[in-house]
Amino acid sequence: MNLHRLDLVSLSLFALVARTGSISKGAHLAHLAVGAASKRIADLETAVGTALFERHSRGITLTAAGQALQEHAQRILNDVDLMTADLSDYAAGVVGVVRLWANTSAVTQFLPADIASFAAVNPEIRIELEEQDSEQVALAVVDGQADFGIMADQMPTLGLQTTPYRRDQLVLVTPAAHPLARRKSVAFDEALQFDFVSLARNTSLARRLQSATSFAGGRLKLRIQVRSFDAMCLMVAAGLGIAVLPDAAVRPHLRSMGLRKIALSEAWACRELLICARDLHALPKPARLLVNHLIGPASGAAGARGGMGVG
Repeated sequence: MNLHRLDLVSLSLFALVARTGSISKGAHLAHLAVGAASKRIADLETAVGTALFERHSRGITLTAAGQALQEHAQRILNDVDLMTADLSDYAAGVVGVVRLWANTSAVTQFLPADIASFAAVNPEIRIELEEQDSEQVALAVVDGQADFGIMADQMPTLGLQTTPYRRDQLVLVTPAAHPLARRKSVAFDEALQFDFVSLARNTSLARRLQSATSFAGGRLKLRIQVRSFDAMCLMVAAGLGIAVLPDAAVRPHLRSMGLRKIALSEAWACRELLICARDLHALPKPARLLVNHLIGPASGAAGARGGMGVG
């Protein structure tokens, strides 16, 4: 077996032939003459030292060795595609990629403007943003899927380092005709007599709501669970319940959906979003630049309690 004779063109051809079940169809997709394709397949079988296809009148099928090679070939070709994408970034002037996971509150309220202002002065850095709930954000950072994350306070940090990013204010949201709609402020235990719309149970907002309910000694009448702030607003507007939402997230929908927002008198309604990382000082340079931007004076003026430089 001489694996050094393998080449990417032959592996790509092999994958196409395996997928189509025909050397001629694979050759067509690979832009090769049928004779040249057949020669490459024969050379590939010689290199691995065994037959890769069973030939019959209706076409070809993979042998056991061919099935094994197909799995490896697909991984190799996928890696080549990723390598090509990364190198094309450098060719286009991109000098780094930041993998950021953030919860819905951060993505909805603050990150669009913050990332836009960062990109304006750092166009050579590409940001890959994944929206997940706070628990998944922390796990992604621990597992190395994300360089850093943004999550809500009062959630398990799994030993990660954290620094404040922004504060958001939770408010009670009702339809315009609701009995509480004309109130300027309300205690949460007063709202517990009504049906609620909420996010999924594992989200930081839903957990905070359950904690507040337990503290108030009441029971949360959960009628609808959805996956986004917009969907919560739509359900409230349809009269299916009331909801607790971040002020900035509901503000754009107040007029268009006929909603009312009411201040909550409890201290837990003021929430903090945290930047988390395994080691804030050991982040790759592009990620450190973004973190410093997020916790810098511009962001701090909009609500962060303070920050730490990670230069």
